[in-house]
Amino acid sequence: MVQTIVPARFTTRSIDGVDITGFEWRCDSRGDPCFRPVVVICAATAVRCRYYARFAAFLCRNGFDVLTFDYRGIGESRPHRLRGFRAGWGDWGLYDVDAVLRYAQTGFPGQPIYAVGHSIGGFAIGLAPLNHVLKHVVTIGAQFAYWRDYEKVSRWRMFLKWHVVMPVLSHSFGYFPGARLGWLEDVPHHVVRDWSRMGPAFEHSLSSPVSAGQLRQNFATMSGKLLAIGLTDDPFGTVAAVDRLLGYYQGASRTHLRVAPGDIGAADIGHFAFFHDRFETSLWPIALTWLRDGVLPADAPGNVVMNIVPEHNLTVGVG
Repeated sequence: MVQTIVPARFTTRSIDGVDITGFEWRCDSRGDPCFRPVVVICAATAVRCRYYARFAAFLCRNGFDVLTFDYRGIGESRPHRLRGFRAGWGDWGLYDVDAVLRYAQTGFPGQPIYAVGHSIGGFAIGLAPLNHVLKHVVTIGAQFAYWRDYEKVSRWRMFLKWHVVMPVLSHSFGYFPGARLGWLEDVPHHVVRDWSRMGPAFEHSLSSPVSAGQLRQNFATMSGKLLAIGLTDDPFGTVAAVDRLLGYYQGASRTHLRVAPGDIGAADIGHFAFFHDRFETSLWPIALTWLRDGVLPADAPGNVVMNIVPEHNLTVGVG
């Protein structure tokens, strides 16, 4: 029988005074907790942290403490009135991810801190000033929505939906009413602004309270081991999109693994399904092993298309 783990709710305050709320899974395994890592899971845009509960419970069953949270304006961290609420991608990384990393430091003192970032979550991790504490990071489909990197066959349809229709509706309502449209969750207006105007160099497109140079520097301070998992049928997380983001993590050891649905006997995976529990025995062990040991499992499916180890000035490309 699978162990049932009931998470506790937590709230922490960002340095600019916004309450960020989420859930924590505390592992009940014996031994010195200082040797037990705590994993912070950073969500995709318009996805509530509850979506990652099954994956968080899986990590907890395997010896990790886990934190999930909602960015300001989303889910548990949504204000009473979203219309006119000011929050952008920059705020999510610079303040919200940073606040949860600080909570991990104080709430789990002495424990190593790792992170998982889905989609924009893998971007937000790089923005957080405290990301230098992260030792192991796994991202899934992580990129910053530059439209020319979208999958070629879907590019214009995606551009119309996310870069035309979404900002028009956001301007009309004062936020994006995604829930009533069936487009995931409602989203603050400035998040939509960041998404719809994103260019090839995010620091010149992002609405941010800090300079472009500081944004790039924040990425460079993350010096841990980063595994970027890309799915070949993910229209957002193409090779170009994932590698564009990885290029900012100059201080990290970076591995880009591409997995096709057929590699694990699946019909499809796409941008979201990695976190479905039907992949508990096929995809989840890849992330588990990297978080635990900083390496790929010996039997990992897929192909490594990038492996960069900056401390040895070694770059290897595998086709």
